[in-house]
Amino acid sequence: MSNTEEIIRIAAKGDGVTASGLHVALAALGDIVTSDGVAQRGPHHVEPPCQHFSKCGGCELQHCDEESLAEFVTNRVAYAARQHGMEPRRLAPAHLSPPGSRRRATLHAINGGGRALVGFREGGSHRIVDMKQCHILRPELFALVEPLRAYLSKRRDKYSADIDLTLTDQGVDCAIRNLAIEGLEQTEDLLEFCREHGLARLGLDQGYGPETIWEPEPVTVTLGGVAVPYPSGSFLQATLDGEQVLVDAACAWLAGCTRIADLFSGLGTFAFALAKHAEVTACEAARDAVLACKGAAGRHKASVDAQHRDLFRNPMRAEELASFDGVVIDPPRAGARSQIEQLAQSQVPKIVYISCNPSSWARDGAILAANGYELAELHPVGQFRWSTHVELASLFVKAG
Repeated sequence: MSNTEEIIRIAAKGDGVTASGLHVALAALGDIVTSDGVAQRGPHHVEPPCQHFSKCGGCELQHCDEESLAEFVTNRVAYAARQHGMEPRRLAPAHLSPPGSRRRATLHAINGGGRALVGFREGGSHRIVDMKQCHILRPELFALVEPLRAYLSKRRDKYSADIDLTLTDQGVDCAIRNLAIEGLEQTEDLLEFCREHGLARLGLDQGYGPETIWEPEPVTVTLGGVAVPYPSGSFLQATLDGEQVLVDAACAWLAGCTRIADLFSGLGTFAFALAKHAEVTACEAARDAVLACKGAAGRHKASVDAQHRDLFRNPMRAEELASFDGVVIDPPRAGARSQIEQLAQSQVPKIVYISCNPSSWARDGAILAANGYELAELHPVGQFRWSTHVELASLFVKAG
């Protein structure tokens, strides 16, 4: 009987797993686990590039090489489909966003005893890793970490702030929550920080809702070649390259469609690209996103009709869907069961389902499959590099 086992897959939470079901933390594919539970490095185990790895909760898989990262992303998506009886006609190679490509992130800051600690939280903890390097953030975002630390270290009061950073067309949009700014001196100091570091916008939420205190010019993000106003905190795909892969898939799959419904459309990530060759009806529940999309469509004369609609409470009905020959749906992590049930009853020829949660996607996809839709293509996407968070693009076509 062998006293060693090999790691044959990476589980959903990042542990290495052997054929017998033994889970080993920080093990990579091909690692050999001895009888005392120690993993010996195999051919896919690499040296993590970041000094904070294994402590910082931002990454779980920096010890895995490119090949095993791609296999992890692919297996997560393919396994979810097969668990619900779906086998894609074509499973595309996984796309992995490169290091230094994340354009949005939430950092945390506390008074760490006379100086500020700024960074991500430790895995499974509220403790903050005082970030000295980061291999996932865009350089423009990481460049603000030390200035933020220096700015906050001047304060002697207690605070526990959340800092949302997003890279926009004009630069970094910074939104700070749970940090009190009192008096003229603190206000002027914060404005000077914005000027010195060229922020595109700074918003402050002191417990009464967000308030913009610095925005030299209107902040936008470019979607499908259209500059769209960016309401602070609005959803944006994590990386530009990941967004492009998802948009390109939707455009290729819906080529030839003339009327497309974009459900859970947000600011118009897919709508503006699709509108170059079709009329698009974009439905979204967030009012500020709808207004931003509508305004951009009007200014650029894009064929996008942005509508305010809560698709959870008021899904687009099967009879309404009859006028569309293509649909793209990109719901929140929980999925969109009510809307999917209406789509399943429709005769829409092509449905592109974008998801950031393989589990809820597979549950919804099974409803489509049970009502005559075939999973034609499946494209795994790893936008959150070195993370267990996985996204995907999929195409369902009406059989017959």
